Amino acid sequence: MSNRTLTTSSGAPVADDNNSISAGERGPLTFDNHHLFEKLAHFNRERIPERVVHARGTGAYGTFTLNKGLKDYTIARFLQQPGQKTEVFVRLSTVGGGQDSSDYARDPRGFAIKFYTDQGNFDLVGNNTPVFFLSDPSKFPDFIHSQKKNPRTNLPDPHAVYEFWANHPQSLHQMMILMSDRGIPYSLRHMHGFSSHTLSFWNSKGERYWIKWHIKTNQGIKTLTNEEAAKMPAFGAQKDLVDAIDRGEFPSWTVKLQIMSEAQAKTYHINPFDLTKIWPHGDFPLIEIGQLELNRNVTNYFAETEQAAFAPSNLVPGIGASPDKMLQARLLAYQDAHRYRIGVNANQLPVNAPKCPVNHYQRDGAMAGMCPAHGGGNNQDGSVNFFPNDQTAQGAPAPAPETAAPPLPLLENAWVQAYDTSEADHYSQPGDLYRLMSDDQKNQLVNNVADGLIHASKSAQERMLAQFAKVDADYASRVSKALNQRE
Repeated sequence: MSNRTLTTSSGAPVADDNNSISAGERGPLTFDNHHLFEKLAHFNRERIPERVVHARGTGAYGTFTLNKGLKDYTIARFLQQPGQKTEVFVRLSTVGGGQDSSDYARDPRGFAIKFYTDQGNFDLVGNNTPVFFLSDPSKFPDFIHSQKKNPRTNLPDPHAVYEFWANHPQSLHQMMILMSDRGIPYSLRHMHGFSSHTLSFWNSKGERYWIKWHIKTNQGIKTLTNEEAAKMPAFGAQKDLVDAIDRGEFPSWTVKLQIMSEAQAKTYHINPFDLTKIWPHGDFPLIEIGQLELNRNVTNYFAETEQAAFAPSNLVPGIGASPDKMLQARLLAYQDAHRYRIGVNANQLPVNAPKCPVNHYQRDGAMAGMCPAHGGGNNQDGSVNFFPNDQTAQGAPAPAPETAAPPLPLLENAWVQAYDTSEADHYSQPGDLYRLMSDDQKNQLVNNVADGLIHASKSAQERMLAQFAKVDADYASRVSKALNQRE
């Protein structure tokens, strides 16, 4: 016999949860079935809108341990002294598919880390690849549309995939990684993570540095071929991560940085803010700064993993954005997506709420006053709700000018216009990557490309082969031969 009484959501005891009230044993239901109505109404609303990208994900809590102080580069308090520990929540995800897709799709993987620092949440929202398909955000909706299902048949559409890529050589670098042996991770534990974007640090002297984050798996890279992936259970990667943590086999990653000064950025031959490009390690070597470990599973997938809201705009003093155009757009788009999908007060949910005090003048909206950190859990009571005000001396929130980022100079004589990047070098880095591959890796890449490209139009095939030839003549030759074998 339970000692806990079943109640309605308003706390009233429920007398019978198995049988609805009806007019007679065989009669219709009556309108006083308020408990039934509450259950059905809630059931109809149990699903919030699915993420358009990164819909299928797995999350866990853990710890970031700093082993190299970074006070020379940043004032961020959680990056000052070796040995500092910061609680994190990490969500790992596929990108293109919905909740109904497989964990083993050939697809990039999202790698998002929420650092619960004592100055607010810092979200590192990246992928398992160091680059992306695009350098300009105006093409992002078009790109995702091309990778999703056909709008008429609702089936995968490789023709659309390659038609988009044929028109956008900037995608070559990421496409090559996706179609390589790295395209299908064996598990979420056996893959790297990257900020991909360039972020910034600034120190107490107001000196700015440009930063790329690298999160290197300590389990080693392990991948699957298409044939191996087809034999895996759809939920296999999620199960693997949950089971490993439950067993006490806590996955971990070594966290490293690349650091570039403002002076170096001004003259470097590669645009350091182009998301389709890497910074060569020979010029900017990796610097180890800490360890990331996942050691606690969620207790409720929907409340935590599904409602976790990561945003690149969640920054803390000492860490900032960069002129990366894709990042600039994400500063708006991600928070906006969460407001639509979860609600304007998404940051009051426990998984998203900072561990430090929160003081602002935002009121009202759906779910207002959920979190005690946000004004005592009562929508900030009746205290002043605007700034400036006459109550700051009594404790009303006021800005902290000392946390402001140093000013960022614009390029001299910069003109405000749309800049065409079609003539940029989209081929050198993919070519370098191709020539690093073993013969087996090249064969996997070529066959994976040909399996999809064969479904594209002749025009798209010709344009892709022309791009491959600019990457490496051998690459184009092999793909052409593979296409001929499939006709």
